Amino acid sequence: MKKLLIMLIILFCSSIVIAIDKGPVFGDPKLQARYENIISEVRCLVCQNQSIKSSNVFLAVDLRNEIKNLLSDGKSDNEIAEFLVDRYGEFVLYRPRFVGVNIILWLAPLFFLLIGAMIIFNIVKSKTQLTTDSLTGSD
Repeated sequence: MKKLLIMLIILFCSSIVIAIDKGPVFGDPKLQARYENIISEVRCLVCQNQSIKSSNVFLAVDLRNEIKNLLSDGKSDNEIAEFLVDRYGEFVLYRPRFVGVNIILWLAPLFFLLIGAMIIFNIVKSKTQLTTDSLTGSD
């Protein structure tokens, strides 16, 4: 009974260890670096806030394998990103591209920063004007 329990624990632990790609996938260091960069910037669609690099969900493993195949076929990073977006939507990328509706995502922070600056400017201006008016009125 003890041996069976030990074997089951070892079997269970070994499957966890090999669940995520740990070793180099490509012999070429440049290709390996591209692979690592791409999988770290692709969102796991099941985990949602985790990259496929650190996820061991079946879909993440499938995406890593698909990216390996595309890199082996000589596809560029943009072609791989286009393939992923066509298949899974823009959400799959951590950094959305600067096209179409995504321009709103990129420009909205700047827009809100400008609105905030205008509000602060108006508040400071009105406070200064009130202080100036109260000083000139009491003379």
